[in-house]
Amino acid sequence: MKTPTICQLLLDDKTAENITVQGWVRSFRSNRFIALNDGSTLQNLQCVVEFEQYDPAVLKQISVGAALKLHGDITPSEGSGQKYELKVNAIEVYGTSDPETYPIQPKKHSLEFLREKAHLRVRTNTFSAVMRLRSRLAFAVHQYFSNQSFCYVHTPIITGSDAEGAGEMFRVTTLSPQNPPLNEEGKVNYKEDFFGKETNLTVSGQLEAETYAMALGKVYTFGPTFRAENSNTSRHLAEFWMIEPEVAFNDLWDNMDLAEDFIKYVINDALSHCAEDLQFLASRLLEEEKSKPQAERSELSLIEKLRFVTENNFIRLSYTEAVDILMQSTPNKKKKFQYPIEGWGVDLQSEHERYLVEKHFKCPVILYDYPADIKAFYMRLNEDQKTVRAMDILFPGIGEIVGGSQREERLDVLEQRISALGIDPKELWWYLDLRKFGTAPHAGFGLGFERLVLFVTGMTNIRDVIPFPRTPQNAEF
Repeated sequence: MKTPTICQLLLDDKTAENITVQGWVRSFRSNRFIALNDGSTLQNLQCVVEFEQYDPAVLKQISVGAALKLHGDITPSEGSGQKYELKVNAIEVYGTSDPETYPIQPKKHSLEFLREKAHLRVRTNTFSAVMRLRSRLAFAVHQYFSNQSFCYVHTPIITGSDAEGAGEMFRVTTLSPQNPPLNEEGKVNYKEDFFGKETNLTVSGQLEAETYAMALGKVYTFGPTFRAENSNTSRHLAEFWMIEPEVAFNDLWDNMDLAEDFIKYVINDALSHCAEDLQFLASRLLEEEKSKPQAERSELSLIEKLRFVTENNFIRLSYTEAVDILMQSTPNKKKKFQYPIEGWGVDLQSEHERYLVEKHFKCPVILYDYPADIKAFYMRLNEDQKTVRAMDILFPGIGEIVGGSQREERLDVLEQRISALGIDPKELWWYLDLRKFGTAPHAGFGLGFERLVLFVTGMTNIRDVIPFPRTPQNAEF
């Protein structure tokens, strides 16, 4: 017999006989009332036990965290707080839980404490809501691209190239760390390594995705990426998931249209399918905001912030225009920015991006045509020889959420850019081949999935929107 989820039972909104439910105990009051949760919904199912009918030894096994199988009838509730409850007539204890040592008690726990219990924190309302939203957002990503006739490409996790050119990569090797083989120059001889060359965990699937876009037209990747950036902030992870579409024959403007449409689609999907979880997280965020000084509180609720994105057209302006606005802004003139804007060519910080979105335009912003010196080698050089066809999408509360560009399709220009940055063209021979054999305009972008989940859930630390965060000095689970 199929066992219904608690979510299904509550949605049915009716009485029923001979029902079996399974889940974990959230609370057990008066040896009579069990609050059972199976992860399908925030709501617990109240299960009423007539304790006189059961051996006290059985009831003693029931405590917070225990896993149970209960059989009984769904009836109108005799108490307040729920419409229906389960009148229990049979109990099976799958697994007990020691109430003295079980860390997830029915009380408020700090997020810092719960990060230390990452294997159990999803049993709380906050993290179950976040992870159900994460799951739905991932589904919406695939659904959107499938609807748009994109081909899903699995790009390699192990790579011999550095797509970003930053060098912050995790090395993959089978060589002995104590006694590696050396070459004639006294350096590590990677020819004797497993792959016969130096390899790393990928920072991006973009370059490989470009090769498939040049044959399949519209492709996307959605997989784990890794950056060995020694940054212990609330915005950085060492392992995270990236969404990276690449489209042949698209230019920068097409790329902006695609990114805006995509983001609005997945957020609208979450609003449509995760209303209960979003409302809970919105209420949680409102309580958190009350503890902040008035000046630091958000002007929008979580739901309003999501609608803010889906219901507004994104403003599009050049990097040059943005710098002019920032230089003339009151925070810059009064030296309120931590990083003052002193002129053209600076790399914008989160505080600048948020000012443009939250204070100046009051809607999402797409910046484009960035200085070539602060962007990657693969971005198409503009006619002014100073800027590239790059774009970043800026969101309230988070700053940059998407980075993309029209790719450089001209072989001679790409070779010059690679040479200027000191990159060995032999490492990218296959990438250069794309410019030799049927080159064409193309564009794409990358969206850090955890940044998206962070925005949609209203959480403030990126470690709280991925099941098991990987950060400097932390790979516990």
